[in-house]
Amino acid sequence: MLYVDIPTLPELKALISTRADACVSIYVSTTPQTQHVSASRIAFGNMVKSASEQLVTAGFDKRRRALLEAELTALAEDEDFWRLQAHSLAVLATPDSVRTFRLATAMTDTVQVSDRFHLKPLLRAIAFPQTAFVLALSENAVRLIEIFPDFPPSNVRVQDLPKSASDAVRRASVNNLTQNTRIANAEGQTVLLRQYARKVDAALRGVLSGRDTPLILAATEPLGPIFRNLNSYPGILREAISDSPDRLTDAELASAARPILDAHYKAQIDGAKALYGARSGDRRATTDIGEAARAATNGAIELLMVDIDQITPGTVGDTNGAVTFAADADASTYDVVDEIAGRAILAGARFLGVRRADIPDNAALAATLRYPI
Repeated sequence: MLYVDIPTLPELKALISTRADACVSIYVSTTPQTQHVSASRIAFGNMVKSASEQLVTAGFDKRRRALLEAELTALAEDEDFWRLQAHSLAVLATPDSVRTFRLATAMTDTVQVSDRFHLKPLLRAIAFPQTAFVLALSENAVRLIEIFPDFPPSNVRVQDLPKSASDAVRRASVNNLTQNTRIANAEGQTVLLRQYARKVDAALRGVLSGRDTPLILAATEPLGPIFRNLNSYPGILREAISDSPDRLTDAELASAARPILDAHYKAQIDGAKALYGARSGDRRATTDIGEAARAATNGAIELLMVDIDQITPGTVGDTNGAVTFAADADASTYDVVDEIAGRAILAGARFLGVRRADIPDNAALAATLRYPI
């Protein structure tokens, strides 16, 4: 099983708003294979040392630094914690608190020290979590599996999930309609399948409520369209697995789902780029960091794409959004693109954390605006 904790949007906004005398942001590659996690622990320890050195250089209070180091050292020595990992780990710490997030996506090893957290890598994990649910639904059986990158799928236990259509409607078969003359026709069979679909949907709410993980349906007609019409989960994808799930193993379902999930992510990026292109002609799009900073400060960004890997050190004015670039990153600066992303998100902008090749003009960011600047 892949152990993942992706922050919700409210959690992300709380992290964006955090300010402290020292905020340490560490992103380290990990592995779900416990026997190979020692390299990640060593890398994490080295990044803790790097963060401590930056604080010493900045003249940070010794007692506060000791508190922070103690918390991070305790985390590094927690055997149980390191035993359950995914593909990368985010550690966001102040002298008073430590937050950790295990992520399904691979991240570049990074350590940042400032008065605020460095959160751009989390944006990709939130926008493209690389995990999904597959609902394998037929008259004979129903099961929910969770798929992960580079890891076997896992069956999800769902309380009150019917075993089959006949179990849901308490009949020997949904095809033997002579048991009830009131529904003794094809329309009656549809009525029974709708009852089944509603019970499946109701059971899934206990697992899916509050999440936005993509859900991929694996079902044939007529049950597939019936469930889709009754489904209450907004994260269900349009494209589905049309083969009968009764003939597919969990691994085969995961293999069939992966291209659908990849196409879903690609469509989001293509849509963002198309919107940027459409808005460029009326001055409602920019790749200029200074313009984007002012727009973010004024709540003018509608959709923001940012390069999750590049660090652009500097500061951004609190009221006017003026950018002051720095030659090097240290505890007195932060990533200005990360700060722009945070301000845009707090003002309700949609966001995508992507690789530079996916951004128009190969820029560090691309902002689509609510009004011309």
